[in-house]
Amino acid sequence: MAATNKDVLCAGIIVADHVCAPIAHVPAAGELVMTEQMILTIGGCAANAAVDMSKMGLRPAIAGRVGDDAFGRIVKAMLEEHHIDTAAVKSTPGKVTSQTMIVNVVGQDRRFIHIFGANALFTAADIPLDHVRRCGVLYVGGYLVMPGLRQESLMPVFAAARRAGAKVVLDVVTPGKADHLSQLDKLLPLVDVFLPNNDEGAAILGENDPLTQAESFHRMGADTVVITMGGEGAILVNDQVRLHAGVFPIDFVDGSGGGDAFDAGYIYGLVKGLEAEECLRIASALGASCVRAIGTTPGVFTEPECQDFMGKNALKIKRI
Repeated sequence: MAATNKDVLCAGIIVADHVCAPIAHVPAAGELVMTEQMILTIGGCAANAAVDMSKMGLRPAIAGRVGDDAFGRIVKAMLEEHHIDTAAVKSTPGKVTSQTMIVNVVGQDRRFIHIFGANALFTAADIPLDHVRRCGVLYVGGYLVMPGLRQESLMPVFAAARRAGAKVVLDVVTPGKADHLSQLDKLLPLVDVFLPNNDEGAAILGENDPLTQAESFHRMGADTVVITMGGEGAILVNDQVRLHAGVFPIDFVDGSGGGDAFDAGYIYGLVKGLEAEECLRIASALGASCVRAIGTTPGVFTEPECQDFMGKNALKIKRI
């Protein structure tokens, strides 16, 4: 069933990312290493997904927190350049905007240096209920890593969204070992689509097999569970199907934001009323497009680019 309209509310982490093009090696103490490009760009689950959805022709709004500093003003302006409604982005006095320094090294995984900043103060009360009740999809990105966002306060928000006919989509970031299940057990029955990656699934469940993870989260109440696995594709489980999607061929540059682009693609499919398999196909294409360029959003397809890419490239999806 399609979402009620094209309005999507994204809530959660907003970050200013400092990103370098891949360097030959990590500098030794006192060493200067040159790179071809460095950018200041949007980061954070909610911000990335909102930008990606806008590029796909949706009309997202965003709820989150930035600091009362230059980075907060820059990030908000960047979001607005993508035609994203930032009315629910709060400037937090006395706090800096969350920032991540992303160091890309040729042939290695990314390295991150992060300051949490204003995101630490984000709570369910920052998600405007009037907007929740009129959106087609409510997406919360970065759950579990924000200390002020707790299950008990988020449950009424999710319940209000579903009563109004919205789809609820949840993604997580797991900050190391903790009792994450105690913040999910009552929330997942209010979730239409749950989108952790396999590392996050392992951190939550203590289980490494992605299919077992998906089945476990589905039994806990999530209607549809999608476990993303990087280069190994994705597993989808719901009452109707169990699917394993491969990956589209793409030239890899920077993996930052790939998971958020996947989420945005899946939400695009929900808004368009597509079946799970087609949502998975679009999500995989958008996630693949993200890694073509440095930064979390510059490489992400527009809607015409995505349709053209899928028309020229096949994605293997099998039932399991």
